[in-house]
Amino acid sequence: MPKQTFFNLSEEKKLTLIQAGKNEFSRVSLAEASIANIVKEAKIPRGSFYQYFYDKEDLYFYLLTEMAKERRAEFILSLKKHNGDIFNSLTELFHLMIVEMENDSVRKFYRNVFLNMNYKTEKAFLDNMNLNSFNKQYVEIKYLLNTEHLNVSNEEELFQLVQIVLMTMMQNLVQKFANDMSNESVIRNYSVQMCLLKRGLLKVND
Repeated sequence: MPKQTFFNLSEEKKLTLIQAGKNEFSRVSLAEASIANIVKEAKIPRGSFYQYFYDKEDLYFYLLTEMAKERRAEFILSLKKHNGDIFNSLTELFHLMIVEMENDSVRKFYRNVFLNMNYKTEKAFLDNMNLNSFNKQYVEIKYLLNTEHLNVSNEEELFQLVQIVLMTMMQNLVQKFANDMSNESVIRNYSVQMCLLKRGLLKVND
């Protein structure tokens, strides 16, 4: 997390530094990213960077955390819109992310995130979606889910169902970049996989 001095900055200065970080992490992976490039674009001394963040990883995971929080907020809105239907809600979120990636800088940022995904980055994203652990935020989402038609018999099965559907969405995003897939192709693959999952995760009479 950023140091308190970062949060004490004016909104304009915070946004300038955040954008410089996004641009650098859109250009190259975290491993290749340069603090020198970030401070140059943000027009701040290198020493000032360390007043705000411990290192480039600190900035990177802050950006990833904020991105995940935005996706979680969209997911909650979609759940409310679709009366708790997890399949329709995550499908809408998936489509929103695909549309968002039509922006060149956003696409490049996502590309570097997903193509360089490891345990730490995956955990950061899922932790801040608040869907990979039993916590207060997960409970909030759980109560929005319509479980009437889901083929689950207890809390653990519901939790694992959420994991399966979410990881299917994320895996398709990784595949989009790994295989340079078109929007149409990745949406088609995702739709087929959702149909297959529904056969096992929805009750037979549905």
